[in-house]
Amino acid sequence: MDFITSIILGIVEGLTEFIPVSSTGHMILTTKVLGYDDQTPMMKTFEIVIQLGAILAIAIVYWNRILNLLGWSRSEPLNKKESRKRLNLIHILLGIAPALLVAYYARDFIKSLFHVQTVLFALVAGGIFMIFAEWFNKHKVQVTSQELDDMTYKQALQIGIYQIISVLWPGFSRSGSTISGGMLSGVSYKASADFSFIIAIPIMCAASGYELLDSYRYFTSETVGVFLTGFIVSFVVAYFVVLAFRKLIQKIRLTHFAIYRFVLAAIFWLFIMQ
Repeated sequence: MDFITSIILGIVEGLTEFIPVSSTGHMILTTKVLGYDDQTPMMKTFEIVIQLGAILAIAIVYWNRILNLLGWSRSEPLNKKESRKRLNLIHILLGIAPALLVAYYARDFIKSLFHVQTVLFALVAGGIFMIFAEWFNKHKVQVTSQELDDMTYKQALQIGIYQIISVLWPGFSRSGSTISGGMLSGVSYKASADFSFIIAIPIMCAASGYELLDSYRYFTSETVGVFLTGFIVSFVVAYFVVLAFRKLIQKIRLTHFAIYRFVLAAIFWLFIMQ
């Protein structure tokens, strides 16, 4: 891998990791276009590195919320009622535990699904799911959690269960499944997105850390420059993408992302698969 490829893949990772378009799907499709095998140990290690860059970006964006969760913030709730309602580590655990358990026990099966055809179908299926979630949230469900701190433990667990879909189906999108799951569970679009971003930190750290146990030997003097370049590019791009997404969240609906997914799947089917 050269530095140009590192930059391209870093940009793709940063652009797609936290918005509901499937970063895994984009990485698989992009590596195919560039002529690389995304299942080689070197490429898998590189993908872990650039994912860590994206994780660092989201951690910085939500650093104050993370400090609150860990009890390191000096800000105090105004009253006991506010204290009881505040998002806490139990919400996070409920949001990540189902996916982590499935990922651990179905690891080999999941790896067998990482190919282009699976991703193309997942892009379409995930887009349909997102459109349905947005319609259901608007017309059929009572939104009981407008803000992140309004979320219940039940809603956090429901989001965690929906996240399993993205674990078992590469290309479905982790953020797409969690944001949609939140909206189906009575959580607002904005609060669902915030929760999706926050639980991405522990679940991606766990997944990346586990994979690094098998991949650390590929960090050599020849690869460190390329890896570092991808890490930095992914971090910078992801940071600004998350800031922009949070700012424009009321203007960019899930349906817009779904349409993009349909178009992307169609383009790759017509020009890559044929």
